[in-house]
Amino acid sequence: METDGSPEPAGEDLLPVRMLNEFAYCPRLFHFERVDGLFADSADTVEGRSVHRRVDAADDVLPDPGGDDAPEVARSVQLSSEQLGLIAKIDLVEVEGDVAVPVDTKKGRAPDIPELAYEPERVQVCAQGLLLREHGYRCDHGYLYFAASRRRVRIDFTPELEARTLDLARQARAAATRTVPPPPLVDSPKCPRCSLAGICLPDETNLLRAMDRGAISGQDQDPAPHGPEPRRLIPARDDAQPVYVQGQGYSISRSGDVLVISEKGKKIRDVLVKDISHLAIFGNNQVTTQVLQSLCEAEVPVTWFSYGGWFYGMLHGIGLRNAFIRREQFRKADDPSFRLALAREFVAGKVSNCRTLLLRNHPAPPELSLRELKEHVTAARAAASVESLLGIEGNAARIYFGSFQPMLKPRVGDGGFPEFDFQGRNRRPPRDPINAMLSFVYSLLSKEFTVCCLAVGLDPFVGFYHQPRHGRPALALDLMEEFRPLVADSVVLTLVNNGEVGEGDFIVTEAGCAMTPSARSKLIAAYERRLDSLVTHPVFEYRASYRRIFEMQARLLARVLQGEISSYPSFTTR
Repeated sequence: METDGSPEPAGEDLLPVRMLNEFAYCPRLFHFERVDGLFADSADTVEGRSVHRRVDAADDVLPDPGGDDAPEVARSVQLSSEQLGLIAKIDLVEVEGDVAVPVDTKKGRAPDIPELAYEPERVQVCAQGLLLREHGYRCDHGYLYFAASRRRVRIDFTPELEARTLDLARQARAAATRTVPPPPLVDSPKCPRCSLAGICLPDETNLLRAMDRGAISGQDQDPAPHGPEPRRLIPARDDAQPVYVQGQGYSISRSGDVLVISEKGKKIRDVLVKDISHLAIFGNNQVTTQVLQSLCEAEVPVTWFSYGGWFYGMLHGIGLRNAFIRREQFRKADDPSFRLALAREFVAGKVSNCRTLLLRNHPAPPELSLRELKEHVTAARAAASVESLLGIEGNAARIYFGSFQPMLKPRVGDGGFPEFDFQGRNRRPPRDPINAMLSFVYSLLSKEFTVCCLAVGLDPFVGFYHQPRHGRPALALDLMEEFRPLVADSVVLTLVNNGEVGEGDFIVTEAGCAMTPSARSKLIAAYERRLDSLVTHPVFEYRASYRRIFEMQARLLARVLQGEISSYPSFTTR
C-alpha cells in the first residue's frame, strides 16, 4: 500500500478516504492509524509526500456543476458527504460542465496486473468519484497517475466497484469503533514495506497466538516446524539516539530543526531533532520553551534527573491517542490472578538471567548457586501469590549478589587494597563504587522503560508486580526486571573489568559513595553501547538491539492486556 502520510481532514463520524484505502489494504493498519492515532514514516511515505507537494500546495474550490466556463483543473479539493460518511482531499479534479473526473497521484509504477491498479487504490479513487456525484457532478470514471512510470490508468466506476467501495466504507466505520485491533496478516508480502510493522509485530503476534493454541509449546522449542519463522520486519537498531546533558549551567535551545547545547553562550554541540530518540537532562540546566514545544510535537520525550542520577520525571507529547489499552491495564491490575501470572514471568525471567550472567562471567561458576537459582526460577513460575514471589526474588538476589564479587577482576588500588570490594547490595545512598554504579544504571533503565510504556500507550505508574507508590514507575520497574542483569549489571562488570573506571572516579565519604562527572560519562557511554548491541530474541530467534527489544516487550505486554495473546513471554538468554 502507498500512502503519503499527509493529513486528511476527519470528523468524528466521517471516514477519510485515505483511510478507506488503508482498510482495504490491511484492517489492522487501519486500526492503528484511525483508532490509535499512530503514524510512522518510511521511505515510501516520505517519497509520497514529496510527490504530493505540488498539488497539496493548492486549496481550490470546484466550480458549480453545469456552468458554461471553460474546462478547468482544480487541485487539492476538499469534499465531504454526510450521506456517504466520507471525507477526502482529492489531488486533482478535471471539470468540464457537469462532468468531473478525479485524479489521484501515486508515487510508484503501475503494477503489472490486468487491472493495472490494486484494489485499495481503485477503491480510493472510486470513493472520490462518489463524493463528486454527491456534489452534483456526473462522474463515471477516474484516473490513477503513477508518477514513477508517468502513466495514467483509467478506473471505470463499475457497479461492482461501487458496491465494493460502499461495503468497505461500512466495514471500516464499524471497525473504527472497536478497541482491539483485528488479527495480523499471515506471512503477507505487504508487511515488509509497512511503516507500522514495528508497532504491529505481525509475525511475532501470530507465532504467540499459535503457541496459545497449543500448536507450539514451550519457549525453547524451534518454531520453524510449525510455520515460517518470524521475519525481522524492523531495523535491528534505531537511527535516532538519546542525547544526554549532564553537568551544571548548560542551556538547550533550538535553531530551526536543530537542537543546540551551549555553555555560557558558546555552542558545545548541536543535533537534528529528527535524530533524537529522547533528551535526558542531569542537574541544573535550562531548556527553552521552543525546545520543549518542538520535542513534544515530534513525540520525543524529555527526562529529568538529579545531578547524582535520581530519576525525577519526564515530559512527552500526546503519543497514543486512545485510552483503551490503559483502561484494560487499570482493570487487569485489579485482577489478582492476572497480576500473579505476569509477576511470575517478570521474576522468573530476572532470576534466569541472573543465573546466565554467573555462567558467563564467574571464573568458577558455583554449582550450588546455579542449582539454587534454577530452583528459584521453577518456584517463581509456580508461586501462589505476589507476596511469595517477593520472598523468592529476595532469596535469589541474595544468592546472586553473594557470588557477584568473583565476577569482578581483582585490581589493587593506590593504597594496596582492592579497588572494588563488593560485599553485597546497598543503596540510598550507596556506600561503595559498585553499588553507586548499579544504582545509577538501574535509574537509567527505569527511565528507558518509562519512555517505552508511554510510547506504547501504557501507564508507567500502574504495575502488576510492583505496587503503586507515589512517584514510582511501577510498570517500568516490572518490565525492567528481566533486563537488570543482562543490561545494568553487565555494564558495571564491563566498566570494571576493562579498566575503564578506577578508584579515582569515585568520592567515598561516611555519608556514602558518589561518582565523579567523568565516571557518570563513562557509565552512560557503556550503557548506550550495551543498548545498541544485538541480541537474539529467545522466542522469535532473530537479532535486534536491546533498545528495540525493550519496546517490543512493552508492545507484547499491551497485546496481552488487549487479549490478542494469552501470556507474556519473558526475555531470557542462554
